[in-house]
Amino acid sequence: MDLEKIKLELRRFTKERDWEQFHDPKNLSMALSVEVAELVEIFQWSKSGGLDEIKDPETKEAIQKEIADIFNYLLKLVDLMDIDLEKVALEKIQENA
Repeated sequence: MDLEKIKLELRRFTKERDWEQFHDPKNLSMALSVEVAELVEIFQWSKSGGLDEIKDPETKEAIQKEIADIFNYLLKLVDLMDIDLEKVALEKIQENA
């Protein structure tokens, strides 16, 4: 996965819409929270833990879109704050171990 390529595309997308003014850590964190809630909503009343839902193509597509939104907001936040995502992720795994 080329995170730099995705960051560049997100920067372009944001700049074209003049959204930089809204993309501060607070707003990006709030947007990220909303997208996670939208993913949770898909599974909210699932009795199977969601495994049956992902077999349904429409539901799987909805899940994929929410995951993409979550990833993109997270990457925008990481980019804005100049965080090395790979480094901190690996450090957190080690800390949890």
